[in-house]
Amino acid sequence: MSRPNSAPRTRVVVTGMGALTPLGATVKETWNAVMRGESGITTLNEDWAADLPVKIAGVLPTDPADLIGRVAARRLDRSQQIAVAASREAWDDAGAPAVEPERLAAVIGSGVGGAATLLDQHDLLRTEGRSRVSPHAVPRLMPNGAAGAVSIMLGARAGAHAPTSACASGAESLVWGSLLIAQGMADVVVAGGTDACIAPISITAFDRIRALSRNDEPERASRPFDRDRDGFVMAEGAGVVVLEREDHARARGARIQAVLAGFGVTADATSPVNPNVDGQVRAINQALAQAELSPRDIEHVNTHATGTPLGDYVEAQAIARAVGTHPAITATKSYTGHLLGAAGAVEAILAILAMQQGIVPRIRNLIRADERIDLDLVQETHRVTSPQAALSSSFGFGGHNVILALTRQ
Repeated sequence: MSRPNSAPRTRVVVTGMGALTPLGATVKETWNAVMRGESGITTLNEDWAADLPVKIAGVLPTDPADLIGRVAARRLDRSQQIAVAASREAWDDAGAPAVEPERLAAVIGSGVGGAATLLDQHDLLRTEGRSRVSPHAVPRLMPNGAAGAVSIMLGARAGAHAPTSACASGAESLVWGSLLIAQGMADVVVAGGTDACIAPISITAFDRIRALSRNDEPERASRPFDRDRDGFVMAEGAGVVVLEREDHARARGARIQAVLAGFGVTADATSPVNPNVDGQVRAINQALAQAELSPRDIEHVNTHATGTPLGDYVEAQAIARAVGTHPAITATKSYTGHLLGAAGAVEAILAILAMQQGIVPRIRNLIRADERIDLDLVQETHRVTSPQAALSSSFGFGGHNVILALTRQ
């Protein structure tokens, strides 16, 4: 498979979208909650959270097992359940396209895979013995488990792939899905990201590197670009889109919701945790070049902006250098929290909806903007506009940078 900047110029379009987030069990519920200015962040009241330094997270309002069925759910990790639910919605939204199984692929990325299963099964082994370990433990904990579950559900035989690039996993899944289509390996790809590991070890580990907000007011904690931001809020969820070769979509009369016009994928090769402005600028430039867009064409950016003091500042520098200060900037983690490996896919969906609806969501909790950031931050009210081209940015520990360039047509 060639690198993104040498991909053939086959047009790849989005024909279906699905999401399960702390704001709702569907794309529509999630978007409507954003429009109402709601937060998906709540207090963790479980006993296991009592002694944690951070007691807030973005938890799903719906049990995914209720969406996919209890029998099916028993064989799947929570992250896989969420991916299956979001994939079903996306597939239905695309009109359940008739496609040969050998021309249909699944690409579902995850930052941590079935880590929740690994933790639960290890506890069972330690406290109750080997006989209590589930025979489904291995397929539930595999990082590729979600891609396999979606492939099985849809009968996708052109491939089942699972990019693992930390918090850029969901966005990178859309990249590789697009490449499968561009290189003639599939006509339709179900692509996205999922993660669900709100647990003592994950919260503690992120807190140890001072990445998490310690704000004890859940709805005010996630505050990208704000002067008083102090870290991100961990959340769970999944976002999935149906990607399709444009001529295939038009031949069946599909509703084309957006075009994945280009993308950039780079690595910093500097630090495993600290972002690098040059790597981000290179990814933006790659995406613009492949999409044949100029910086002035970009009217909206849904930023990665997690709310960490360093990360938001570095990303703002990269946008200003590569695109300029004119695009309307939003940061939807201020509503959802940080969905980890699902973030990039969900935020691409929200960027598409911003173009469709002509509304760029305001950045929640942006009270006093960081004076060092010279960008058009959408702050007090939603911005009514009609962006024809947008970027969605995703970055991950390990130095992963992924930029998606999206256009209306």
